Parts: sequence; C-alpha cells; structure tokens
Amino acid sequence: MELKRVVVTGLGALTPIGNTKQEYWDALISGKSGAAPITYFDTEKFKTKFACELKNFKATDFIDRKLAGRMDKFTQYAMVASDEAIADANLNLDEVNKLRVGVIWGAGIGGLETFQDEVLNFAKGDGTPRFNPFFIPKMIADIAPGNISIKHGFMGPNYTTVSACASSANAMFDALNTIRLGHCDVVVTGGSEAAVTIAGMGGFNAMHALSTRNESPETASRPFDGTRDGFVLGEGAGALVLEEYEHAKARGAKIYAEFIGGGLSSDAYHMTAPHPDGKGVVAVMKNCLENAGLNPEDVDHINTHGTSTPLGDVAELKAISEVFGDHAKHININSTKSMTGHLLGAAGAIEAISSIMAMENGIIPPTINHTTVDENIDPELNLTLNKAQKRDIKVAMSNTFGFGGHNACVLFKKLD
Repeated sequence: MELKRVVVTGLGALTPIGNTKQEYWDALISGKSGAAPITYFDTEKFKTKFACELKNFKATDFIDRKLAGRMDKFTQYAMVASDEAIADANLNLDEVNKLRVGVIWGAGIGGLETFQDEVLNFAKGDGTPRFNPFFIPKMIADIAPGNISIKHGFMGPNYTTVSACASSANAMFDALNTIRLGHCDVVVTGGSEAAVTIAGMGGFNAMHALSTRNESPETASRPFDGTRDGFVLGEGAGALVLEEYEHAKARGAKIYAEFIGGGLSSDAYHMTAPHPDGKGVVAVMKNCLENAGLNPEDVDHINTHGTSTPLGDVAELKAISEVFGDHAKHININSTKSMTGHLLGAAGAIEAISSIMAMENGIIPPTINHTTVDENIDPELNLTLNKAQKRDIKVAMSNTFGFGGHNACVLFKKLD
C-alpha cells in the first residue's frame, strides 16, 4: 500500500508570549520571556511564585459566554487555537467532506482547575455531594476535540492522546498516520493545557520539578545553562491543520511544510527521571528518521524537549550526539521553552509550530537566558544561545518527552 503524503496547511497558537501564531513567532525570534509572577491565585505559601500564564486573554472574546462557562480553560484554549488554524488553512467548511475530517488532540492532564475547584467546594460543604452537572464534561481530557468537532461538524476520528508532556506530539503522529493510510483527508491536531493552578503548582513543587528562581522569573527557564534548577510551568494551546497533499493541492491551499515522519519510544527506566544516557531518546529519534526515510545528515534544526531540568537537558543532548555523530555540531539546536515555559501536553504542538515557522522564515529562535557553561554539555553543539540565527532549513525535528518515559519525535520538511 502506498502511503499518502501529508502537509501542514494551517497553524494556530495561543501561548504565554503571543495569542496568535504571528504574535508567538514575533516574540520567539525577539527572545521574549513569558514568565512572570502568578496572578491566578495567592502564592504566598508556594515555593514557586511564578509561571508562564497567558496574557490579555479573555475567553468570551472568542466564545459565547454561556458556552465558555461550560468549558475548562484547556478546552477554551483548544477552541481558540483550532479556530485560528482552521481559518489559516482557508478550509471551505461548506465544501469539505466532513466525514473525512478528524480531530486528534493531546492533553496531558485536562481539566485540572475544574477538578480542583469542585473538590474544594465539596470539602467546604456539609458532605452533601452537590457537584456542578458540567463537572465531568468540563474535566475529561477528550472533551477538547469533542467540542472542536461539534462546532464545525467534523465527523471523522475524534479522540485525545494522553502521554504526559508528549501528548500533542503523539496526537500529531496519530493524525499523520490517519491521513497517510487514507482514512481522512484533513485532521485538526495539536494540544492544550491549563495547569497553572493551585493543584498544578503545588504538585510539581512537591516533586521538586519547578524552578524556584522567584527573584528573577523572566530568567528562570534556562535550558542547557549550568545554573538551571527546574522547569517553568506554562499554559496555552497549539493547533495544526494536516491535509493529504493532493487534497491540499487541488484546492490551492498554502502549504507550510510536509509532515515527513514521526517516531515513538519508551525509556522503560523511571517514573519521572530520564535515562541518564538518553537511551529512549536515541531510540525515538532513530525511529523518526527511519519512518521519514531520512538520514541523520539531512536534519538542519532540532527544537529539543529542553525543559531546563538538570538531568533532562544533558541526557537529551547526549542522545543527539549519539544519533547524529559529527553532524550534530552542524545542527541548529534550540529550546523554545526558554521563552514559553513548559506547556505540558501542549508543548509538542507549539514547538512543532515554531519549527515549521523557522523553516518558513529561515530563522532559528534562540535559547534565551544562557549565562553559565555546563561542563557536562558538549561545547561544540550549536545551542542557538541568546540570539536568533539565520539558517536555510530544509528539515526540522521536534522532540517531546513525558513522565512515564514517553518519547515522541516529529519531522517536517520544506516542500520540494
């Protein structure tokens, strides 16, 4: 069976540094940090008092007030980003065969704030279970793609992938294969997350996963830096419209890039820590290259998982050196989490969008906040430190890894 070619025809982004894909891109190349003191709740007793929240976002500017009230933030974010991507793709919703349009979405946690608030409200009461009738529909992780499909009438495959921080990359790979195998003409894919909550911050602090650089939030996310002390929690959504190449060509769609392949693997090592030698990461990048039919020397740019944790950054860069050998020092490597923070289940989507736009514009966004060399990192690697770099990019890779040892990797290629 000959596999169909898959291309990207629409992008949408809602991030801590920009509420549209263009705002997001402009902030990326200028090296803007999205980290700031938390405004959503009182952080007096929290070890970490900052995060990468969305700025100047009001759901009711985009969604009917009553409907927005029936959605957790992670679903609101998904609706806004997917609407932008669908509009960007210039899909004629009256002409497209909606039976062959799917929505495959990623969320690592789902409606955490809804769950938190309902349980706290119950605890304040007399023990009578007075729960909001929308509690379960707001909370469940699969409700975001459900709402997207309901709004637009898309009747193809519809589900959520959950693999912690690899969730949206998993969703994109599933979407790729769904079109490759001829089951859909179009798939709206990506991911969303809204975990900047009392429970989210408290839980990650308890794991000692978050940076505690409270005196300088904007510099706290510092991937590859010798003084990094944990990741910065972010929120938002990224959406991509994937389309079968001939279908896109027939309607004269703008094509950003070809989605050439993906890969998955497991560390099979530890619940939260990466394998110190990056064995699972080596496997996922090799799987991705094989799936795409490319050689290591074909890759020009890698947007790393690069969360700014002491163990994770070193393990990932070791794996890159092993997979790409001498070519590794000729690759522009970066971590856009230095600006956006870590969007958990939405990370893979917004970082894939960064990689695609870097290819389109010939500019690699920087890894900001680097001041101190880490002796455990190969100094010959080009980590695109502190300043964007111009580069003709033909092939871009994006890595995303999650608690539980889940690894996902996707590859995009400039269309021939």
